[in-house]
Amino acid sequence: MAEIVFEQTQIQSGNFCGMTISALRKRLDAGEFIVAPGVYDMISALAADRMAFPALYMTGYGVSASHLGLPDAGLASYTDMVSRVGVIAQGTNTPLIADADTGFGGLLNVDHAVKGYGRAGAAAMQIEDQEYPKRCGHTPGRRVVPIEDMVRKIRVAVEARDSRDFLIVARTDARTTLGLDEAIRRGEAFAEAGADILFIESPESEDEMATICSRLKGTPLLANIVEGGRTPVLPQDRLEALGYQISIHPGSAFMAAASAYKGIYNSLKANGSTVGTNVPMLSFADMNVLVGFDRVWSFERQHPELE
Repeated sequence: MAEIVFEQTQIQSGNFCGMTISALRKRLDAGEFIVAPGVYDMISALAADRMAFPALYMTGYGVSASHLGLPDAGLASYTDMVSRVGVIAQGTNTPLIADADTGFGGLLNVDHAVKGYGRAGAAAMQIEDQEYPKRCGHTPGRRVVPIEDMVRKIRVAVEARDSRDFLIVARTDARTTLGLDEAIRRGEAFAEAGADILFIESPESEDEMATICSRLKGTPLLANIVEGGRTPVLPQDRLEALGYQISIHPGSAFMAAASAYKGIYNSLKANGSTVGTNVPMLSFADMNVLVGFDRVWSFERQHPELE
């Protein structure tokens, strides 16, 4: 296995927000395909940020699980989510697409959430048309609100943003309970209401994905790629050929991390040590670089009076 090495990159906090927000729209307008890995805490965010992805995706499932130890079932509050947006956006240099569930309530809540996510540094905010409490998009039991209610939320979100460079991602979960035609009808209505990106959740075949792309043109389409989920896992070139412009991969990192946790803890449990383990680990030196100790050591060299 090749060693993973992270470049020594100084974290710059706060002053990149405007640049990263506009960068995401520019990439979309230029027709670039955007692969956005899922991030959920600062270790995942820093690792992905070092790899020059065009965007990061803050996953609600990952935040709820890592921050609260709870399932993605509407249990994470606006405060939980916006605080994580702020930490990740201010600590990275890559545009952040951030999950905002159903907008955390009614129209006033949506207005408040858009302003809060914008201040926190997100480049895009995703809202969905599920009834509250919402569910993870690849799990059963999801129900959606009337289309008119979601259209009003999108209009409020568009009005509430401070800049058109802050993108509104409109998601529908109608496919699973109401069928593909209704999901596409909602996508059309969401685009007309001003959504910048359309997210038709959990199509169940490549043919369905092709149908979505053929019938929804003119607004960038997002594919949610979840290993073991309801939607086929397709490579980037196939997604591009179908007509998608963004793929998010919310669960890849945290599922890999959870597997690594189990492996390393099993080694400790069985042997009282990690000697002989086959679980891949970053070196301690690379971990120090990832979290920014190189900047600490540089600062201390510049200020020897601190020693």
